[in-house]
Amino acid sequence: MSSRELANLQQRWTAYQDLPELTVHWYWRPGWRADRQFYTWHLTFEHQPELHRLVTGLQRQLTLPGLDLVPLDGLHLTMQGLGFTDEVTTNDIEAIVAETQQRCAGLQPLELSLGPVDPDAEGIGLLVRPWDRVEHLRATIRDAISAVWPAVPEAAEGFRPHVTVAYSGSQAPTGPICARLAELRDQPPARVTIRQATLIALRREDQTYNWTTVAVAPLGGLWI
Repeated sequence: MSSRELANLQQRWTAYQDLPELTVHWYWRPGWRADRQFYTWHLTFEHQPELHRLVTGLQRQLTLPGLDLVPLDGLHLTMQGLGFTDEVTTNDIEAIVAETQQRCAGLQPLELSLGPVDPDAEGIGLLVRPWDRVEHLRATIRDAISAVWPAVPEAAEGFRPHVTVAYSGSQAPTGPICARLAELRDQPPARVTIRQATLIALRREDQTYNWTTVAVAPLGGLWI
């Protein structure tokens, strides 16, 4: 683990221990509503048995008040948003996908480690490392967008790779959760191989995220 990743993990754990209660994750962000979908590039985690075993084991210990557990088919790493589906044209999506596919073909699949648990006020995640590999892929996607649009949505700064396993569903006290997490922080991480970035149309339903796959950009140019 790099010094940057370790320092961030420790800072966040210290802050969580000082947190009196959870912040509800499920408020409506600007522009969002129940009938809207959002185009965004994600990494998704289908066919990752080692990760699924880790998450299943952790979630058995996290059936606590205030936490909404993420289903295995909902695990994701948010990479780069594009915009609401009713505001982005089909031509632009096709151009961005083509540019992203061309650039991702020159990259290698990502070998990543997920863990340990890494909580904050709105949820419990898994630390993803190494950060630099994920950051490079995100920069590649942003370069592809900039080839189509004059400005890339969302800031380049402030990105922190993580995969959420439970969202904060109510303003529950953090004491019991913090005590349980202290027992889980030594769980060995899971290793995954990511072979594509996925463009999805994301929607929110009943305090969970669901999506439809729009396109994929294989890493290394191999279609799977």
